[in-house]
Amino acid sequence: MRWIWPSKAYVDDDWEEEEKYSSTGDARPDFLCVGSQKGGTSWLYGQLACHPDFWMPPVKELHYFDLLARTRADPPRPRDARDVCFLERVRKLSGRSYIDLDNYAQLFEPKGSLLSGDITPAYSMLNDELIERVVSHFPNLKVIFLARDPVERAWSQLSMGIRLQNISGFDGTDVDEVIRNLLNPGVLLRSYPSKIVARWKRHVRADLFHIFFFDDLERNPVELRRSILRFLGSDPDKLGVRSQADHVSNGQNKKIRLTDKVRSSLAQFFKEELKACATELGGPARNWPARYGFSLLYFLVGFADDLDLLFWCDWFA
Repeated sequence: MRWIWPSKAYVDDDWEEEEKYSSTGDARPDFLCVGSQKGGTSWLYGQLACHPDFWMPPVKELHYFDLLARTRADPPRPRDARDVCFLERVRKLSGRSYIDLDNYAQLFEPKGSLLSGDITPAYSMLNDELIERVVSHFPNLKVIFLARDPVERAWSQLSMGIRLQNISGFDGTDVDEVIRNLLNPGVLLRSYPSKIVARWKRHVRADLFHIFFFDDLERNPVELRRSILRFLGSDPDKLGVRSQADHVSNGQNKKIRLTDKVRSSLAQFFKEELKACATELGGPARNWPARYGFSLLYFLVGFADDLDLLFWCDWFA
């Protein structure tokens, strides 16, 4: 089986009764991880896949809500009968030209009484209409977002794109070339965590949405693992087979060298987003502007100046 890219999907819950998968009434995802790409989602999948409280799909990224589960990647080798069942259902479901939420839920029937979910960073780019539809269909769905400094995240994605030959190689010391590749929608739309978080939070209950940070994965992966497991309703003290929370970066993967000049240009490009992340995401994001010489005080002074200007305009009018 080889999955392919689809045409544009539309949302529809109708499915011919005779082709519905059998339902247990409990089959559904317990959570979505909607990003960010290069934010630690592979680490998260590895942690959950080996935890005894979880059954994770054999495919890390389902891409159902953005690509109808049709990707260029070959499907993985099944680990057991549950995986065989899952992959066959994905194959059937991806043959439809529309999104079927009931039968998407049935993909998770093999979990039984365990926890399970869909970790697809591309869901960070879903629009409000589709997010609302998914959340309304799964009202108790928990949503995780792993946030990363937008400068570092974008650069890591560009490096990965070259490594996987998804984008053509370019001169990483040429600011214009870097910005040209950054403006690719597949990179740019993933690079504004404050907007992504705001879009999902408009539809997900506050107690069901949680932001975690790549900074914590680098600094203390053990505690980050515990925090995520607690949020998902799992026992953080349980250890599974081959369970190791320590973050092992893909240092062996070829990365473009980030020069000081390009780094400074990227920081200027994302200056407003760094400000938004510091004020709206909180946590480690409060420190992101200072990495590039932008103090939070600088942003607050600018905000105060804007208020003064508005006050002056009102008075003059």
